[in-house]
Amino acid sequence: MPEVLVLVDHDGERVNKATYELLAAARRLGDPAAVVVGIPGTATRLTESLARHGATSILVAESTDVAQFLVTPAVDALELAVRETAAAAVLVSATTDGREVAGRLAARLDAGLLVDAVDLDSSGLVTQIVFGGSYTVRSQVTHGIPVIAVRPGAFEPEEHPGEAGRRELTLPPIAPAASARITARRAAPAGDRPGLTEATVVVSGGRGVAGADGFKVVEELADALGGAVGASRAAVDAGYYPHQYQVGQTGKTVSPQLYIALGISGAIQHLAGMQTSKTILAVNKDPEAPILGLADYGVVGDLFSVAPQLTQEMAARRAAN
Repeated sequence: MPEVLVLVDHDGERVNKATYELLAAARRLGDPAAVVVGIPGTATRLTESLARHGATSILVAESTDVAQFLVTPAVDALELAVRETAAAAVLVSATTDGREVAGRLAARLDAGLLVDAVDLDSSGLVTQIVFGGSYTVRSQVTHGIPVIAVRPGAFEPEEHPGEAGRRELTLPPIAPAASARITARRAAPAGDRPGLTEATVVVSGGRGVAGADGFKVVEELADALGGAVGASRAAVDAGYYPHQYQVGQTGKTVSPQLYIALGISGAIQHLAGMQTSKTILAVNKDPEAPILGLADYGVVGDLFSVAPQLTQEMAARRAAN
């Protein structure tokens, strides 16, 4: 079978869940070949988990330049991998960086680019969410190798253990004048909650939370469910919650098993980032709120009454078990 290149999303020590989803998607088209871009030694730490999730080969592009420049090393590595293999497609995660990598790679290869893919079949026919989530379309690349940015959460990770051979890619020197250099790094505040894009449960608050203090209700419910906390753009713009937790077209795209929207009206900007969630529960005082039309379960009521009851119920169930 032809190889399908998968750009590995990682933090240097572990593989992010979105990559396992890409490996599952890649198996529909051929043999998944994981492309690891990192500083020397990175691939050794990641190989076992990649092989366990179905990577049949590991293409290693390691250089000290990777830590100094944005996205360019990843684009260079994928371009090398495409030119050195008979790859059937390239899959990347549709994150902020992933979209940029995909766009640059497609331009270099004069290839077709499909973004926000939520499904694909063995023929390469891709289902996409487009125009801010207003439409679902089916598309197929007709020129060059398909470069596909897959929405995180669109596929279920699957363990598919096997042996993964290793091949080295030699990255070319980077031209500093043509690339964005990283001048400093600062770790984002992190807690005990799962990452927003990797969580199976996300509880988000909107303008209806009415202030930064109101997000305590959102956080308590998220913690009771073992989930992540999100926020709408309106809540972020109002200063209720940090931007890194924004869900939507200009924030993060999520597709958890359960998405709970508290006090979110459902502007198209927000829906574009969460409408592929498997189950959606919305709580809003306005019975005409657009999000209630999308939700699988809608509660018309005060979130400050409904959410604490949900939190208490979850606490009671845990205590019973």
